[in-house]
Amino acid sequence: MPSYTRFEELDCYKKCREVRVWVDALIKSNSKIDRDLIQNIRRAARSSTRNIAEGFGRHHHKENIQFCRIARGSLHEIFEDLNIMKDENMSDEETLKQGRILIAKALKSLNEYIKYLNTLTTK
Repeated sequence: MPSYTRFEELDCYKKCREVRVWVDALIKSNSKIDRDLIQNIRRAARSSTRNIAEGFGRHHHKENIQFCRIARGSLHEIFEDLNIMKDENMSDEETLKQGRILIAKALKSLNEYIKYLNTLTTK
């Protein structure tokens, strides 16, 4: 993995940002989503990118890994919010499928980054 000087260069950050932008568009285009769920999914989406940024800024691999794990948890939380939307008929299945695909890609990239960071902590 190349050396990065800014968190915005990380693939996992870019993919989590895509999720965050998608969530924001979903919220703005869908009046069926209740206010409580809007607040939760927006907070979780923002948390994923914020934690990657904060972890990167710590400059210690073990701390970075911990913040990436929190970001990963936030992505899973968004996934559950999409399940709630489906169960409560707040959105159509095709729209939710798009979100699940983005989340899966972000999770894959984040897991790869965590795996990479783990190799650095053992050296």
